[in-house]
Order: sequence, then structure tokens, then C-alpha cells
Amino acid sequence: MQPPSGPLAGTRVVELAGIGPAPYACMLLAELGADVVRVDRPGGGTQFVHPAKEALHRSRPSVAVDLKTPAGRDVVLRLVEAADVLVEGLRPGVTERLGLGPDACAERNPRLVYARMTGWGQDGPLADRAGHDINYLGLTGALHAIGPAEKPVAPLNIGADFGGGSMFLLVGVLAALLERATSGRGQVVDAAMVDGASSLVTMVHGMLAAGLWQDRRAANLLDGGAPFYDTYPCADGRHVAVGALEPQFHATLLAGLDLDPHEHGAQMDLARWPQQRARIGAVFATRSRDEWAAHFAGTDACVTPVLSLTEAPAHPHLAARGTFVDRGGHPEPAPAPRFSRTPAAVRGEPRAAGQDTRAALAAWGLGAGEIDDLLAAGAVTQA
Repeated sequence: MQPPSGPLAGTRVVELAGIGPAPYACMLLAELGADVVRVDRPGGGTQFVHPAKEALHRSRPSVAVDLKTPAGRDVVLRLVEAADVLVEGLRPGVTERLGLGPDACAERNPRLVYARMTGWGQDGPLADRAGHDINYLGLTGALHAIGPAEKPVAPLNIGADFGGGSMFLLVGVLAALLERATSGRGQVVDAAMVDGASSLVTMVHGMLAAGLWQDRRAANLLDGGAPFYDTYPCADGRHVAVGALEPQFHATLLAGLDLDPHEHGAQMDLARWPQQRARIGAVFATRSRDEWAAHFAGTDACVTPVLSLTEAPAHPHLAARGTFVDRGGHPEPAPAPRFSRTPAAVRGEPRAAGQDTRAALAAWGLGAGEIDDLLAAGAVTQA
């Protein structure tokens, strides 16, 4: 692992391995400079891709610990004694049954920030139920608002999992660390994806209350209902994204499409939106995506190409900013945001479960003989 360079250098984090938003949050913490150790189960857990390709496992070492054994449990508590933060993404009550719940950890380290990542939260009628991003978004109303009029469409898993989950977990962790500097005490952070996803649509709720949003899809300013805020197919079957919300940008869009603004009609004349959409779509269908991108380059029409995942890293703007990094010949997003004095960095390749057990435990203060005994007893394993 590369040494830390980010603003969280000196902060120590214990990650109890899970899937989805908790690993993503811990990857970000590690790339912001925190010393994160990932505690995996021996042999690893659920994997969607090969560990060597699992980008969410990069930048931090992995130790394999059998949490069902007293010795394994004690290993984690030893790590907790030296930690600032523990992150866990298990179902409510699991860490308590393992003897690693907030109370047990606070006994060892009262300054610990204990961060819990779940879909439904630590309490409530659904707390013990399984779910995924699409389920959490569905319950919050956010999914109802996304997609064409015919049906809701899941926005990958970035709505509830990573947006409503990981990012709110990070906000909670950083806020708790900041408060601890004054109080000297840790606390529990309950980050629920349903809470975070609900918060992300605060603006839409405000528009709904003000009568500026209809509670149905493809009928509003930002959901594809407006002809000046949508995607359009081009002559080559690829698409452009149009976001000409402000009147001056809308005027630039019409000029670029050679559409008469008087014939086109007022921008906010909702009754004319279907006709305006047809007219705009017909013009975009006459050229390829890249021809339109070149045509609108340098203007404020807010017209951009819809790039594929494989095209995006080569775009001149993203390439100039270094938005992607190369890992083994494959592009991956670079750490964000950016810092003027303490830059974040990808610190290493994804690690398989237990690949760093001996070295990581030693770095966190366990002695060589003690580690040998734990390996011999099967409490920890080295891949």
C-alpha cells in the first residue's frame, strides 16, 4: 500500500467487510488518507466479480478473521482499541450477537465512532428485511419519479446505495469525528439508505409542495418531461443530452438547431411541449452524435454527448482533469474531491480476503508470536 497523503492521514478505521455502500465509503476514506483495515471472513464473502477486479476493495489491506471464535472477536476488539472509526454494514443486531456491537466496542474505546450502514435503518418494521437499491428507492418515492411515463427505471445502484448510503455514512463519520474533537467521546452513526435517498429528493418535495411538480413521471422540468431537458437520439443511434433550462441557454439551443423561437413557442408553454419535443427531435436526428457535439462546442446551449462507460475516460475534459486512473489497462474513477495541500490517491490494488493478515495485524500493534498463535488456532488466516 502506498503511504497516505490525503487529509485523513492519521485516522484509523476498522471495516467489517460487507458489500455495496460500506466498502465504497471505506475505499473513499482510505483514498482520503485514512489507515483502513478491512476485516474479511476467511475465504471471503459474497463476490460479484473476481477479487482482483473488485475496484471497491482497492487502497486498503485485508485481514481474514473468524468472528465466530472468541479469539477472532478479540482480534477485532484489539483493533478497535487503536481505531478512530469502525464501519459495519451488516443487518441490525448481527454485530451485537458477535460481541462486537457498539457497547462492547465503546468499553474498549469510548472515543470510537461506530458507523452502521443499512438499507432500512437500525429500527422500524422493515429493519430486519433484505433489500437492495431499487427497493429502498421504491419506498422513498424517488424511484417513482425516475424514468419514462410507462414505468420507473432504476438508476443503477447510485441512488440509494452510494448516494443515499455511502455519502451520508461519510458525512456522519466526519461530523462525529469533528464533534469528538470537542467532547472527547465517540458515538453511533446510523446511516440508512432510505433516509439518505429521501434526503436527496428534498428539492423535489419542495417543488411538489409549491405546486411546481406533478407526482408522475416525464411530466416535469427535470424528469424528461421538458423538451429542453432530455436526451435525443441522433442519426447514428447514439444520443445527446440537452439541459437548456435557463432562458438564455434555451435561446442558444434553438439558435444552434436553427429553430425560429417565435414559431417554436414559449419555453414554459407546457401545452406545446409535445410539439416542441418533436421538432427538436427531428433536427437532432439529422446528424450524428459527435457532429452535434462539435456543432455545439464552445456554446452555452448545454448540449453534450451521452458517452458510454468505455468512451468517457478518453473525453478531452475528463482526460485533462485526470478524472480516471489506469489500473492494469482498465480505467477506474480517480479519488474525489481534490485538495490543494493533501491530495487523495489510489493507494493500491484490490486485496483478496486475508491477503494482508500478518502484515496488517503487525502494523496495528499485534506481536509476531501472537499472530503466529492466532494463525495456528484458525482465528485468523493468511491468504
